[in-house]
Amino acid sequence: MNKQAFWLSLIVLGAAPALHPQAAAQPGKVGIIHIQNAIIGTKDGQKAAADLQTKFDPRRKQLEAKQGEIAGLQDQLRKGSNTMSEDARQKLVREIDQRTKSLQRDTEDAQAEFDQEQGRVLQDLGQKLMAVIDKYARDNGFTLILDVSAPQNPVLYAATTIDITSEIVALYDKNAPSAVPAGTPSLPRPAITTPARPITKKP
Repeated sequence: MNKQAFWLSLIVLGAAPALHPQAAAQPGKVGIIHIQNAIIGTKDGQKAAADLQTKFDPRRKQLEAKQGEIAGLQDQLRKGSNTMSEDARQKLVREIDQRTKSLQRDTEDAQAEFDQEQGRVLQDLGQKLMAVIDKYARDNGFTLILDVSAPQNPVLYAATTIDITSEIVALYDKNAPSAVPAGTPSLPRPAITTPARPITKKP
């Protein structure tokens, strides 16, 4: 399941009035939620973010080191292009090209692995959060809850008074407490940058 489909699947339709007595008392009650903010706002989400960062930080540093080496070779070529022999210059150009292609492959592999792991975490936490949202909607008589964090959502305006994100985060954490260090970052993206020059992608 891709990320867009995943987030779209989190648009929540609350219980119909006939299914819950509270909903009948308040027909048309609507709420909004920022699903992404809710997931990364929970203690489980923050812990998952810390775990992902710890797991992928060594890989990120390796890629940064390789990119630094390439930058050094490019600087060497630029400074010595007028003094080095043609053979030496061509040899340096080939080395830069080989290292650049290797870095691109490593970057793509690392990014794919990170995306797969992050998707697994988001799907797991999303399913747990859905259960919390469903119960909250039924208990509070909502007939519709929209995920306004999805870019495909056509909501152009929504009053802050109907935003239930903080309530869902609090309810989730109450039912699934977990210890997490203060100041833990949100779900990270690895600081992977591609070389400045065009590169042929891995076949």
